[in-house]
Amino acid sequence: MAEQLTGLADDRVLLGRTSTAERVSDILRSRIAEGYFPPGTRLSEDSIGGALGVSRNTLREAFRLLTHERLLVHELNRGVFVRVLTVEDVEDIYRTRRLVECAVVRGLGEPPYAEEGLAEAVAAGRRAVREGDWKALGTANIHFHRELVALAGSERTDELMRSVFAELRLAFHVVDDPKALHEPYLARNRQILGALQAGDRREAEKLLAVYLDDSLERVVEVYRRRVGEDG
Repeated sequence: MAEQLTGLADDRVLLGRTSTAERVSDILRSRIAEGYFPPGTRLSEDSIGGALGVSRNTLREAFRLLTHERLLVHELNRGVFVRVLTVEDVEDIYRTRRLVECAVVRGLGEPPYAEEGLAEAVAAGRRAVREGDWKALGTANIHFHRELVALAGSERTDELMRSVFAELRLAFHVVDDPKALHEPYLARNRQILGALQAGDRREAEKLLAVYLDDSLERVVEVYRRRVGEDG
């Protein structure tokens, strides 16, 4: 737990003088997504509350918020744990992604599109491959799809998908092979970006749908095997 808490004390500056459960949950959500607290990890109230300098009540409220987002689970008489997704959870996450991401692309107006964030994410992915930083590649991949959703210009959609992408990272941590998981899709991100730069949202949507279907098949195949092994 000591290693997992590394850096949380630095995050205290983000809380400022108006420490709230929402801000604490933002920090913990990011830490969970980045793999500092892998699926199945028990979260210590004393350790995390001390590292962040927040009250037990504030931390418990943050835990409640993240439990509502399906990132944490409370087990009676045992404590709060980072959730371990089922295969059905993974399938539902991808079903949601397909519904939302494809709808965003389909609903784009006339070009040009604000694809700067997408281009930055692709560039970050390419740098990560050159440097052999597979964790950074996974982050860049998620960033690409968050930027894709952001094209809708909807705060509600962004908030919804922020939670979905955080759940998705839980699945990726179990699969635990980021090179094989993300590298094949970097080229597909570039193709989607190219279609949007050309103003062809129909082609972009078609590429995205195939991308998500293939990714689902790959992730579920490996996830089912890993969960079975752990069981």
